Amino acid sequence: MSANDAPRAQQPSATYDSAFLKACRREPVPHTPVWFMRQAGRSLPEYRKVREGVPMLESCMRPELVAEITLQPVRRHDVDAAIYFSDIVVPLKAIGVDLDIKPGVGPVVERPIRTRADLAQLRDLTPEDVSYVTEAIGLLTRELGATPLIGFAGAPFTLASYLVEGGPSRTYENAKAMMYGDPELWADLLDRLADITTAFLKVQIEAGASAVQLFDSWAGALAPVDYRRSVLPASAKVFDAVAGYGVPRIHFGVGTGELLGLMGEAGADVVGVDWRVPLDEAVRRVGPGKALQGNLDPTVLFATTEAVEAKTREVLDAAAGLEGHVFNLGHGVMPSTDPDALTRLVEYVHTHTGR
Repeated sequence: MSANDAPRAQQPSATYDSAFLKACRREPVPHTPVWFMRQAGRSLPEYRKVREGVPMLESCMRPELVAEITLQPVRRHDVDAAIYFSDIVVPLKAIGVDLDIKPGVGPVVERPIRTRADLAQLRDLTPEDVSYVTEAIGLLTRELGATPLIGFAGAPFTLASYLVEGGPSRTYENAKAMMYGDPELWADLLDRLADITTAFLKVQIEAGASAVQLFDSWAGALAPVDYRRSVLPASAKVFDAVAGYGVPRIHFGVGTGELLGLMGEAGADVVGVDWRVPLDEAVRRVGPGKALQGNLDPTVLFATTEAVEAKTREVLDAAAGLEGHVFNLGHGVMPSTDPDALTRLVEYVHTHTGR
């Protein structure tokens, strides 16, 4: 059976009543739950130690290493959820796309997709392609117990941007040129990536992930009209395809203040907000029926403890009227962040919001 034909999974009973999942479902919580994007990563010395000499993509394919890295911030920071350690290009690598993650650069694609013939690089993803994901999540759910595990994937637009540009970009000129100049090819590319992303998320959910987050990291480069016409349909296809599992679906992008309503419209249960828009304004843009996630500026963690607490109170005060709130940074943890600052932040949010 392929991942696209998978049956509905059961919600893991051990995690169902966790503060994180309750907040995602907009239910009363004992405290505001906290987790951090990139919490498992370069800010932790224990991460750097176990990754030493292991290339990034290889580290994502070693189940025991993935489990160890995923668990490190849970042990250290007492966060309310773990996020599966991987990279958004893992499913592309798994289906044979010739790419690598270059240190200091990011994902680099050997043969960028520029023509219809190039779409042949993108075959369907099967669970067998990523058997290491199933194995790693099995290890993790046994260790995590009542702590939820968040699965994740890159959204079709962000994956397409890497594939068309051939690597990271500040302007996305090749991707946008295809989107504007050959809309049929663009739509077919995103539709194929939606199927690959869906399959990758289904593998994670069926293995035991309690929630999933779709990262549309570069969607903030788009005007709302372009997002609605050329991106939203593919993201909505992903969210709709995993809706039957009943796990919360989170949607996040950077610089997406003008797109928050559309990102919620795509089908997310929780909309991630970066630090540029206060949460009380974000809820107006997103509309009712969604929880919000965010949104402390990651650079605040380089300030004094008193300053971190003051800025954290601003976030919590702005979130006071929300139906559901998951505390997070407005983007990922920066590599040079002091891990102790993160630990203190978790404790502060738990204490300050305890009911």
